[in-house]
Amino acid sequence: MENKNTQANESSSLERNELHNTIWKMANELRGSVDGWDFKQYVLGILFYRYISENMTHYINKEERKRDPSFDYAKLSDEEAERAREGLIEEKGFFIPPSALFCNALKNAPHNEDLNVTLQNIFNEIEKSSLGTPSEENVKGLFVKR
Repeated sequence: MENKNTQANESSSLERNELHNTIWKMANELRGSVDGWDFKQYVLGILFYRYISENMTHYINKEERKRDPSFDYAKLSDEEAERAREGLIEEKGFFIPPSALFCNALKNAPHNEDLNVTLQNIFNEIEKSSLGTPSEENVKGLFVKR
């Protein structure tokens, strides 16, 4: 049994390394003449944005689905979500309205000619939501300013 776990861990590690190498190669091709450090800042900011969006959505959905199994935070209006703003900031340290979640920004990206402006506004609002909270210093400066 232990041998199977060891093999599974080694396989998982190899897949992770292969994925890492593939992503790194793609990033190098995409960035072209952009400085590696600048490019890394943008990519890490986007990855972090995706993570906190998905984390917040999962956190809210998990609680709300105890009452309503079909609940989906990403589909709420911003006005409906606004009622939970203070509690979420207290619990998570920041707030992301449904319209600003990564999944919704991604869904709207093909039709958004000002995606860079939209993302910057989202990042600014996330950072602003943490002002005056214990997480302010943790969130401050996580996203690249243009």
